[in-house]
Amino acid sequence: MGAKTALLAFADGDLRPTLLGATPSAPAEAEALVRRVFPGYDVTLVGGSTLDTTYPPDDITCATVLPGAEILSDRRLVLDRPSELPAHLLQAGAGRRIIMHGMHSVVDWCCFALWENGKLVRSLSLSPDGGIEENIGEPFDFERPYWDGEHPVEPVPGWSEGPYPLPFHPLDLGEEALRVLFGFVLEGRPEPDDILAETVHTHEFRVADPSGEEQTAREAAYEQVRRDIGPLRMFRMGPDGTMREVDWDKW
Repeated sequence: MGAKTALLAFADGDLRPTLLGATPSAPAEAEALVRRVFPGYDVTLVGGSTLDTTYPPDDITCATVLPGAEILSDRRLVLDRPSELPAHLLQAGAGRRIIMHGMHSVVDWCCFALWENGKLVRSLSLSPDGGIEENIGEPFDFERPYWDGEHPVEPVPGWSEGPYPLPFHPLDLGEEALRVLFGFVLEGRPEPDDILAETVHTHEFRVADPSGEEQTAREAAYEQVRRDIGPLRMFRMGPDGTMREVDWDKW
């Protein structure tokens, strides 16, 4: 899987009816939303995009304002622990439903959360390496088959080193959460009533910390990750179906 998301929405209810037949919002409305979400940041309109741009590059925010909903995609808006959503974002969604969804295929991580009228109803964040980082509230109905063991991760011969540490793959659940909470999927077979995310227009903004502190901290974090990962290792499937490490120079 290669799906990545970083989505936050403020809505009056279910997003699906709002997204069906959605027309482009005014740029000024989207810009006002972005400025509320990132107070004090430099905000510049740089173009247009669509809702399937769910994981924009650094310092880029995609946003739209629709009747009954406001939706943003930005890496800075999803958290390993969704319950720590900053107070100004809770205020931005005051009196409404707030929905967060995040996935990252490189580490098989997903999170999703929902607030109603400022109260956290459900928050889940998990990955095979980090385990269950947050699990607050009762599971939604769509989650239960996963927790009940109906979607186990089958081991890959020569690759898996023991049983998968979770009862399901986080990205499988993440796709289902995306469908239920936002009305569309990125991978897998679409259902007849799924939204076509590429038909929902959004506005793209460059949103930067004018002090430069955020950018400096981000680059330092990236460098630390590169040091932690170490040299690249490459694997190739052998004739017997097992994965074998190969010399990078001979790849």
